Amino acid sequence: MRRLVMGAAVLLASLAAQAQTHRKPNIVVILADDLGYGDIGTFGATDIRTPNIDGLAANGIKLTSFYSTSPVCSPTRAALITGRYPRRLGIDHVFFPESFTGIPPGEVTIAEALKGNGYRTAIFGKWHLGHHRQFLPLQNGFDEYYGIPYSNDMMGVVYLRGNDVDSIKVNQKYITQTYTKEAVRFIEQNKDKPFFLYITHNMPHVPIYASPEFEGKSKRGLYGDVIEELDWSVGQVVNALKKNGLEENTLVVFTSDNGPWLIFDVEGGSARPLRQGKGTTFEGGQRVPAVAYWPGKIKPGTVYDDLASQLDLYPTIISLTGSQKTQTKKPLDGEDISPVLFGTGKRKGDEFAYYSNGIIEAYRKGDWKIRLPQKDVKAGNAVIVPAADTLLFNLKNDIGEQHNLLKTNPAKAKELFALLEVYKKKIGDTPPPLVQRMPSDDSHIKKELSVPLEKIRANK
Repeated sequence: MRRLVMGAAVLLASLAAQAQTHRKPNIVVILADDLGYGDIGTFGATDIRTPNIDGLAANGIKLTSFYSTSPVCSPTRAALITGRYPRRLGIDHVFFPESFTGIPPGEVTIAEALKGNGYRTAIFGKWHLGHHRQFLPLQNGFDEYYGIPYSNDMMGVVYLRGNDVDSIKVNQKYITQTYTKEAVRFIEQNKDKPFFLYITHNMPHVPIYASPEFEGKSKRGLYGDVIEELDWSVGQVVNALKKNGLEENTLVVFTSDNGPWLIFDVEGGSARPLRQGKGTTFEGGQRVPAVAYWPGKIKPGTVYDDLASQLDLYPTIISLTGSQKTQTKKPLDGEDISPVLFGTGKRKGDEFAYYSNGIIEAYRKGDWKIRLPQKDVKAGNAVIVPAADTLLFNLKNDIGEQHNLLKTNPAKAKELFALLEVYKKKIGDTPPPLVQRMPSDDSHIKKELSVPLEKIRANK
C-alpha cells in the first residue's frame, strides 16, 4: 500500500511538472518612469544598489541598445502595448487630466491579444493613455487595474480600481509598495492560469518619494532611495514567481518609458554616458536600460549590443504565447526578437526613427544615426538643447554623440537621408494628432488685472 501511495505521489508530481512545461508562458513587463540609462548597477551606476535588477541581467540578457519610441511617456506606452509607432495612433505627446482623448478603440493591445488566448491580464500603476472610461485599461483588454491614470505631478492624482476612484488621498511615499502588493497578490491568485502582468511604476518621475524603509539609505540622495525601492519591488515580484513555482515558465522584462528628466538635477536621474535626456531625441532621451529574464530559456549573462526597441515586445510576446490568431491586422513596427532572447539569432531589421511631437528628428540605420537640423529646445524660457544643423554620429564608436562626422562622411549622410525617405513611404499616411491638452480661457483674469484697483474698490 505504501508503495502505491508513493507511486501515486511521484506520478502526480510528474504530471504536474509536465503540465507546467506545456502551459502557456506567463509574461511580466515592468516599466519604470523616467529612469535613466545610468541609474542601475548593470548599466554603470556605482552609487545606487540594484541587486535584483542586476540579477535579472546576470541570469538573463542585457540589451544595451534598446529604445523607447518617444522621449515622453504617453506615446511610448501606446507603442509598447500596440507594437506600432505612436504616430500611427495620432499620439504625439502627453495626455493631461483636461484631455478628452485617449488610445484609439481600433487598436489591439497586448492585453486584448492575450486575453483572447485565455490569459488573465492586469496592469498596476500608471496608465497614461486616456483617463475617461472608454480609454481606461478595462476597456482595452485588462481584467484588473489599480493605479494612477496619469503622471504623479498632474492635477487630480487619484487611485483607480478598475473604472472607479478607489481613493482621492494618495500618499506618494507608498506608491511603489502599493503597486508591488497588488502585483504579488495577482500572481498568487492566478498561479494556476497563464497571465500577463504589466507593472507601470510612477517613479522616478518627479515629484519623487520613497517609503520610510528606503528613505535616506542610498548614496545618491532621495533619487537613489527611489531606485533602490524600485529594485526591491522587482525582487518581490520575482520572489512571488519562485514561491508559486512559476519562475521557469515566466518571461520577465524590465525597462523604462524614456530617459531621465535632467532639468530636475539630482532628482532627475542620469543618462551617463549618453547625451541629453527626457524630451530630446538624443540617445539619453530614448535609449533606455532593458533586461529580460527567463530561467532555462535565456542564457545567463547574455549581452546584446545591436538595436532593439519596445516596439519588439508586442510581436515577441504574441509569438511566445501562440496568440497569432488574435493579433491585430494593422501593420506592426516591431519584430519578434525571440531569437535574440534565446541566443539563436539577431534582430532582422536595423533601422529606427526618433519621433518627437509627431515629427521625425533623427534616424538610425545600423551603427549610424543622423539628426535633422533643429531649433532650440526649450523648457519654459530655458534652452535645454541649443539649435544645431545636421549631425551625423557613429553610435558604435561614439555612444555619447560627441563627434559630428557630417563633414568627413557626406556619402553616409546622403545614404541615410535616402533611407529615411524610404522609411517615410513605408509608414505612409498617418492620422491627425489627437488633442491631448487644451488651454483654459483666462481672458477674464487678464481683464481683471487690467482694471485699476481704485475702480474695483469703488464698485464694492
